[in-house]
Amino acid sequence: MSARDALGSRRRLVAILRGVNSGEVEAVAAALIEAGISIIEVPLNSPEPFESISRLARRFGDQAIVGAGTVTKVADVDRLHDAGGRIVVSPNCNPAVITRTVERSMIAMPGVFTATECFAALEAGATAIKLFPASVAGISGFKAIKAVLPTDCDIYAVGGVTAGNMPEWVAAGIAGFGIGTALYAPGFTVGQVASAARATVAAYDLTTPAGL
Repeated sequence: MSARDALGSRRRLVAILRGVNSGEVEAVAAALIEAGISIIEVPLNSPEPFESISRLARRFGDQAIVGAGTVTKVADVDRLHDAGGRIVVSPNCNPAVITRTVERSMIAMPGVFTATECFAALEAGATAIKLFPASVAGISGFKAIKAVLPTDCDIYAVGGVTAGNMPEWVAAGIAGFGIGTALYAPGFTVGQVASAARATVAAYDLTTPAGL
């Protein structure tokens, strides 16, 4: 399953809600979806992450792709699947986690930083790969890695991405973005999330070629 098939026509923006709690997660997600962001990740080092994911899947499952981030264990893939999650995002490249994700017909987006990790992720069946931390690799590092990967490999920049630096990443050929503290951090109000989401979507739509 390719990333394009899995994600359909939605914007390639993954909202990373690290630290979100289950009591606020639905309101935060509603603000994101209203703004046009419909891929939502709750990292597993957040409070009660599976409860948050279950709530999101029940309420927004027909509007958004919901899943978990910071997934490093195979058992958590199964638990996420049972909670209604559809996307597995990891900070690292663990072939066992990727393989299990594919077996459960979920979207696998492992974290990579080197060409070796990229090819290992693709060999294991990754749907797309996450360049992390993108701010450390930089545009030049991304271009070097992209040059040796299959042309249909979708790479997402995660870590240090904001509405302000999206244009240079898009110009370099990035497929999508994972946005964390520029969208949400503990203590943000729903209004702050909504404002940040609208700015992010506007920047993405302005700089991303039609059809991506």
